[in-house]
Order: sequence, then structure tokens, then C-alpha cells
Amino acid sequence: MDIASTLLTIAAAWLVLRVLYQRAHIALLGRHLAKLQLERHMETLTQGYTRAIHEETEARQLHVLETFAQTERSAAAQVQSLANAMQKESAQAAGMGVLSFCVPYIERFLPAMTRDFRELLGIHAAGLRHVVDNAGGLDPKSRAYHLSAELYLLQHSCHWFCKSRTVANARLAVRHKVTHQQVLDSVSETTRSAYLRWLGGAQAR
Repeated sequence: MDIASTLLTIAAAWLVLRVLYQRAHIALLGRHLAKLQLERHMETLTQGYTRAIHEETEARQLHVLETFAQTERSAAAQVQSLANAMQKESAQAAGMGVLSFCVPYIERFLPAMTRDFRELLGIHAAGLRHVVDNAGGLDPKSRAYHLSAELYLLQHSCHWFCKSRTVANARLAVRHKVTHQQVLDSVSETTRSAYLRWLGGAQAR
């Protein structure tokens, strides 16, 4: 009975710490997002791209996609603003565990198992700008496809930072019917290569 009570106490303490830790991350990111309209822009674009795909003719698809040009530029600028703002936070505050589940305060005792969310946001900002500027000369439909993937991956990273990698994967599957690997395969090479270096623990350049 004593062992059972001890285990229950440990489990309860773990849950409390996890909630406090996740709330701190949510509050940190939310404080920066509150100054932006990024979430609204992302919703407009992801829903808009889906609507364009279901238009009956290619001409109509292209027309719908063209209407999002300003929103795309605004989203790219605001992701960069978010990345810049997060640079003012400490490395400890911006730490996120690479394990599939949330380990509260892992950056304090297992720094090798954490990554820097500030660096990850920089990767997203550069990758999104690359596709918005269409440096690769993509046709409108391919460009929208890659932009959708860039936005999905950004959402995944934010959910991962706030909750856990498993939760982020689940939200991708539920909200967008895709897996993390499918999204990663669909972003630009610029984003994917930098993301994989970050995930592997190397400094992204």
C-alpha cells in the first residue's frame, strides 16, 4: 500500500509539473502571437488553398490563388516578426524536448535532449519567405501546395513547443489529415534540410 501511495504521489506531482510547464510555454508563445495577426492569416491561407483546389476549372483555381498574394506576404512578414521577438527570450525559456512526450523542465537537466525553439522559428521564417518569393519559379498550384506544407509544419512546431511532439502529430492528423513526415516531405528543400539539421542537433544555417 505504501508503494502504491508513493507511486500515485509521484504521478500526481509529474502531472502538476507538466501542466505548469506547458502553461508557461503556451503563455510565452501566446504573448508574442497576441501582438500579431499571424493565426488569422494562416487560417485564411490554409482554408483558401483548400477552396481553390475544389474549384471546377484551372482558370478559377488560379484566380482564387491570386487573391491570397497580400495575405501570403503578410504571413511571411509576421512569422519573421515572431522569430525576431522570440530571440529576446532566454535559451532556457525557448527549450523544447525532442522526446515524443513532454518531460517538464528537461532543458535544465538533459540539455542534449532539447532543441531551441527560437532557431526553429528562424527556419520557418526563412523557408516561408523562400516559397512566398517563389525563388524556385514554381507554378501557382505547386507554390500553394508547398506554402500549405510550410504553414502546417509551422503549426506543428508551435504545438510541439506548447504541448509535446505526440500532441503536435495528432493535431496534424486530425486537423489536416496528414502526417508529420508527409508535411516534411512537402515543404521546400530549404526548409526541410535546415529542419533536419536542427532536429539532429546541428546548428541550422
